[in-house]
Amino acid sequence: MTRLTQHELRLHADPTRVVVRPFHLAWQASGPDLERVQRLAREIIALDARTVRAELAVVLRDFADRHRQIEQVFQDRFDEIEPRLGLEAPLRRETELLIGAYFCHEYSYAAAAVMNPSVVHHPDQSGLEPGSIRIVLSFRAVGEGHISTIAFREGVITAQRGMTLVPQPPFATAAMAGPATDPITNDSVTLHRQPDSSLSGTVIFPITEAQRNGLEDLRLVEFEGEDGDIEWIGTYTAYSGRDIRSELLRTHDFRDFTLAPIKGGAGRNKGMALFPRKIDGRYCMIGRQDGKNLYLLRSDSLDHWEGGELLLEPRYPWELVQIGNCGAPIELDEGWLVLTHGVGAMRKYAIGAMLLDKADPSKVLGRTPNPILSAADEDREGYVPNVVYTCGAIRVGDDIFLPYGVADSSVCFAFLAIADILMAMDTVAV
Repeated sequence: MTRLTQHELRLHADPTRVVVRPFHLAWQASGPDLERVQRLAREIIALDARTVRAELAVVLRDFADRHRQIEQVFQDRFDEIEPRLGLEAPLRRETELLIGAYFCHEYSYAAAAVMNPSVVHHPDQSGLEPGSIRIVLSFRAVGEGHISTIAFREGVITAQRGMTLVPQPPFATAAMAGPATDPITNDSVTLHRQPDSSLSGTVIFPITEAQRNGLEDLRLVEFEGEDGDIEWIGTYTAYSGRDIRSELLRTHDFRDFTLAPIKGGAGRNKGMALFPRKIDGRYCMIGRQDGKNLYLLRSDSLDHWEGGELLLEPRYPWELVQIGNCGAPIELDEGWLVLTHGVGAMRKYAIGAMLLDKADPSKVLGRTPNPILSAADEDREGYVPNVVYTCGAIRVGDDIFLPYGVADSSVCFAFLAIADILMAMDTVAV
C-alpha cells in the first residue's frame, strides 16, 4: 500500500452546531400546504399587540444568544413567504418577526455525521508564508432526519505537510435564497452568504423539491475557462427522498452560489466529476453511468450531459463490485491523476488511482492494482463501517493532499507522495 502521512486532525459529528432554517421544506407557501400556511399566519395576525410582543420576547430570549442576527433571519423568512399570504394591510414589525419565527426552526446540521470531503484552493491566497496555501474544504454534514447539507471549512496547508483549520465561528448561518445576479438557467437557484458571515460557518441546505432529502457528496474543482476566468464548480447529488439527479454548484467567490440541475441522460446518475479545464474545446467529466464501471463524458454545454464512453471496468479483487471516481482529475506532467474508489468483499470501500493521457483522457495509462488507502483498525468503525471515501484532493508541491471520510462518520486528512502513487500503478494490464 502506498505510504502516506496522516495528519492528527480529525473532524467529527457535532450536535452543538445549530443553524436556523425554514421550518419544513414542504412549507414553502405553495402547493398543498398553502392553505395551512395562510391559516397559521391569520391566527398570528389575530393576536393582540401585547401577546405578540410577549411571545416574540420569549423566542428572542430562547434563541438570540444561539444565532447570529436572529431578528434579521426572522424578517428575511417573513419577506420570503409574505407575497403568498394574501395580506390586505401592512403588519407591525413585531408581528412580521413572529410570523417569521413560526416558519423557522433550529436544526443541528452535523449531529449524525460528517463525511465525504473535497478540497480546492481558496480564492484568497494573500498574506501567507512561503510554501503555504489557503484551502476551502467542503464536506457532507448529516443531521436530523438524515438530511444531508453542504458545509465548509477554511484552512491553510503549510510546508512539511502541516495544516491548520480556521476556527469555526460561534454561530453557523444558512445561505439564503435570493435574486440571481446572473442566472445560469431558468430552473437554477441562487443563494447568498449572509453579509459579514464566515465561510467556515456557512451551510447550504436543500432548497428545491428535487433536493428535499439532501445535497450529497459535493465534488469541487477550480475550473479555468478559456479566457482565464476562474470559477469554482462542484457536482453533487440531489436526493428528493425517492429520486436522485446530478446538479451543479457554481461560484466565483464563495459568497454567491448558483445551484442548477444537470440535464441529459447522464444527469440521472451519481458521482460525476468535472475536469478542471476544457480538453479539445469541450467539457469533460468522469462518471459511473451503469452502477459499476467508469465512463468518460464530453459535452459542449456545462449543464447538459449524455452517454459517455466506457473508460475502466473493475479488475482487481478490492474493486470487483463497483468502481467510481473520488473527485475531479488532477493535472500532472505525466497525465490526469484520477482517484478512484472500489467496493470489494463485505462491501468494503477503498481508494485507488488511475492515470489518463493528458491530451486524450480516454486512454488509461496506468491504474493501481492495490488500494492506496483502505479502512483499517479503528477506522473501520462508524455509521457505515469499512468505508474510506473522498470527493476530491489537490496537488500540493510533490504531494497529493487528501481529505477523506471514514465510516461515513468523520473526516481525516493525509498527504501522499505523487511519485509513490505513480510507482504503485500497473502500467501493463490496464
